[in-house]
Amino acid sequence: MSPRREFLAALRGEIPTRTETDSLGTMAIPADSYWGIHTARALENFPITRRAIYNYPYLIEALARVKQAAARANKELGVLSPEKADLIDRVCEEIASGVLHQEFCVGVIQGGAGTSTNMNTNEVIANRGLELLGFAKGDYAHLHPIDDVNRSQSTNDVYPTAIKLAMVFGTQRLLTEHLLLTKAFAAKGREFASILKIGRTQLQDAVPMTLGQEFAGFATTLSEDYDRLSEVIPWLNEINMGATAIGTGITADPRYAEAVRRHLVAVTGIEMETAPDLIEATADAGIFMTLSGTLKRAAVKLSKICNDLRLLSSGPQAGLGEIFLPPRQAGSSIMPGKVNPVIPEVVNQVAFSVIGADATVTAAAEAGQLQLNAFEPVIASSILQSLAWMTNACYTLRVNCVEGITANTERLAMQVETSVGVVTALTPYIGYQAAASLAHVALTSNASIRDLVVEAGLMQPETVDRVLSPERLSGMVPLTGPLRLPLQPPPDTVG
Repeated sequence: MSPRREFLAALRGEIPTRTETDSLGTMAIPADSYWGIHTARALENFPITRRAIYNYPYLIEALARVKQAAARANKELGVLSPEKADLIDRVCEEIASGVLHQEFCVGVIQGGAGTSTNMNTNEVIANRGLELLGFAKGDYAHLHPIDDVNRSQSTNDVYPTAIKLAMVFGTQRLLTEHLLLTKAFAAKGREFASILKIGRTQLQDAVPMTLGQEFAGFATTLSEDYDRLSEVIPWLNEINMGATAIGTGITADPRYAEAVRRHLVAVTGIEMETAPDLIEATADAGIFMTLSGTLKRAAVKLSKICNDLRLLSSGPQAGLGEIFLPPRQAGSSIMPGKVNPVIPEVVNQVAFSVIGADATVTAAAEAGQLQLNAFEPVIASSILQSLAWMTNACYTLRVNCVEGITANTERLAMQVETSVGVVTALTPYIGYQAAASLAHVALTSNASIRDLVVEAGLMQPETVDRVLSPERLSGMVPLTGPLRLPLQPPPDTVG
């Protein structure tokens, strides 16, 4: 039974319950649940997305690490007994390793600036600790969710710190998959290095290049986004732990901010630093816009590459048909034999979602007021979803598409042989006007550019062959020696 259904069953008296109390009154809580009354209020209040925190494992891990570091700092400063601190530390280690994630059942979109997420975390840690001590869940006299687990903390420093840490985890995983995808495109660039093709600008024939150059270009554009994403991580590592409610540090020992930072570095292995102005850091959401915008840039460029893959593979008979994508599934319920570019298509849709999420993050960041941004839950949900979807998109594009792409060498060779685009390489020898005339004749007569140039006496056959060699057409081997420019104005027409 899902936590929400369990909660509703408890309200109806259909399952064993325990009674918990908060400032608003009492509620029946499922007897076996690790969450308590504050989580129950959220389950009642926020039936919005049906996407609970447990759908974001990096966020749960980050919350556990923040609480673990806080317990260690409180123990060090003597504001929490070693027994309670060590117990909280042990439970947090369990949660960070994947235990009890289903108990983090609050909807990720919530009012309250993340308070329900923080309280869900506090309650799960407290009740698991009580279980280890041999006490009943809800018997908070022995380990309290707020007085002990939340000691020296506020949602307003725990939640933004945890979502930043979760974003670091997610960005690191995305970077791993992004790099593998980049390497896959680079490998195809090497594989296709000697295959000549016609480049295109504005969907019209341009000048020759190699298929390898095209795929190497994809790898280069991806590598640029890898660098930009990597650059965001240090900005995410500035935290406001110790700020408590609004940045003044009320209820926290003056030494706590540095102590919790140091312990958070120890339990995560990630170098973090305390913001120099905790009041500003508690109110500011600028880093989320930076990460979201960088993700959007990466998504847009990846989507453009997928557009190119779909164009290059279009056909197989009536399209460009220059490459073959691996066939992944039947493409039509009515047209036998049809196979669609489903992998690039799904990556396109991920990009559209990331673009929309960035608009959400921008609006939420702007809507913050005074000392706190109440809309960090939707910021967290949007960015963490974008990170996860982009990671999965990079994986499926690499494994289910790029690694299996092959070249349609026969079609590419035919297009180069009949293309008038090669005439551009001859303009330094025969001039632009003569080249334009030759192109017109070639298009109307289907004659080859080479033959027309030789027949017109504009160049010797061996010179034409040298200039129009695949290596020189693609720029892989530059021409050497002086160019023999025309000695007189070219004729208006070449016949």
